[in-house]
Amino acid sequence: MITAEAFRQLTLSLQGTQTTLIAVSKLKPASDIEALYHLGQRDFGENYVQELVEKQAQLPADIRWHFIGHLQSNKVKYLAPFVHLIYGVDSFRLLSEISKQGEKCGRQIPCLLQLHIASEETKFGMDEKEMIELLEHYEAQRAQLGHVRIDGLMGMASFTADEEQIAAEFRNLRAMFELARQSYFLGQEHFRVLSMGMSGDYKIAIAEGSTHVRIGSLLFGQRR
Repeated sequence: MITAEAFRQLTLSLQGTQTTLIAVSKLKPASDIEALYHLGQRDFGENYVQELVEKQAQLPADIRWHFIGHLQSNKVKYLAPFVHLIYGVDSFRLLSEISKQGEKCGRQIPCLLQLHIASEETKFGMDEKEMIELLEHYEAQRAQLGHVRIDGLMGMASFTADEEQIAAEFRNLRAMFELARQSYFLGQEHFRVLSMGMSGDYKIAIAEGSTHVRIGSLLFGQRR
């Protein structure tokens, strides 16, 4: 259930930070999204392709949909016509498929590379070496990948109460963002997104330079 007060407080906490709020609406009904939309929110994040496609068809056309789940190559085609930003790209194969589907739709699809910064092995993402390898492939074949655009990086910190560890992990991601920007995207204004921080750690993420925070439970309540 959406509360206007929770949204107001969160919006106030982001004022002056240059940080975009992504409302993570996975497993929540379209009515909850619509309620938040009428309070002024336009950026929403979903984790499941079928759920996102169904919601996109029944909700206002000016919503900016962020796909933040783990994406399989064979499902890119369902998102390609409308998705605002694809998160979680962790292979050159997926990057190539996004460009292929973008070409079919006549649009360039922005995406983020996912880096693994947490102590848990269960989280997806590349390490620094794998990121560089992907970017080297991308640089060599950029002319053939004109319908995908890498706009930045994303990552998830460890699920821990140790705020110093969380901050250190976010700093590591920020360092890899700067490495990628300096080495492959210097002077390219679109490479500016550093998505890190969720309901439990978004204040730490903002302090460490996050440009996009992904907030679910603080807005929508706990999921069952």
